[in-house]
Amino acid sequence: MLRRKKRYSAPRHPWRAERIEEEHGLAKEYGLRRMKEIWKAQEILRNWRDQVKKIIGMPADKREKAEKILLAKLQRFGVLGEEADVDDILSLGLRPILEKRLATVIYKKGMARTPRQARQFIVHNKVMVNEEKVSSPSYLVKPADTVSFVPGFAPKLVEEKKEAIKPEEK
Repeated sequence: MLRRKKRYSAPRHPWRAERIEEEHGLAKEYGLRRMKEIWKAQEILRNWRDQVKKIIGMPADKREKAEKILLAKLQRFGVLGEEADVDDILSLGLRPILEKRLATVIYKKGMARTPRQARQFIVHNKVMVNEEKVSSPSYLVKPADTVSFVPGFAPKLVEEKKEAIKPEEK
């Protein structure tokens, strides 16, 4: 049996009220099930920052090549703009990563009523990215990707209002 490396690190101090409130707000806004999902996004951000710190310490000839590779990767994800530089990576926050998650993209496009419903569509294999089914709500969507539902699936996004049955007047 393979043991996989943890893809996140838990907070150093687990019971800080302001951090917990912030994480609960993010979880509600983005339809996340567990705080572990926020910690994974923080780890992605931490990894990018660590790469930048290593790049800054490199010799000038190697630095340019590594810088271009990292900037190109983040521009493909749509996290950075075309004129961005290495300093912009250090100033990135958590929200740009959470905005690129598939569940958030589906909700923001209006394909689902709530972030939780968007998550349900993804987990139940009703969503396609670039004509391939994706069942992971944490999939990071690139700007060039096309997101659609599987053929034959059309969710009802607007609830039909049922008229209240009025008793007959005598």
